[in-house]
Amino acid sequence: MEIGYMTPPFGFNLFHLKAVAPPSATMSDIYRSDIPYVLVAFVGVLILIAFPDIALYFPNLFFGVSK
Repeated sequence: MEIGYMTPPFGFNLFHLKAVAPPSATMSDIYRSDIPYVLVAFVGVLILIAFPDIALYFPNLFFGVSK
């Protein structure tokens, strides 16, 4: 869901950033600066898809669910 807030066409977080950025910052500057964060988020999602046990480790540990 956070990726949706950081990417066009909506990018609500980007509009908020534009409101607090210096006047010299353009929307294209803000969009370009967002690319590394979105790529890292996508890589994290892909890792969780490939290895779902990473996300399930603590619930399994705390609630005693075993395979």
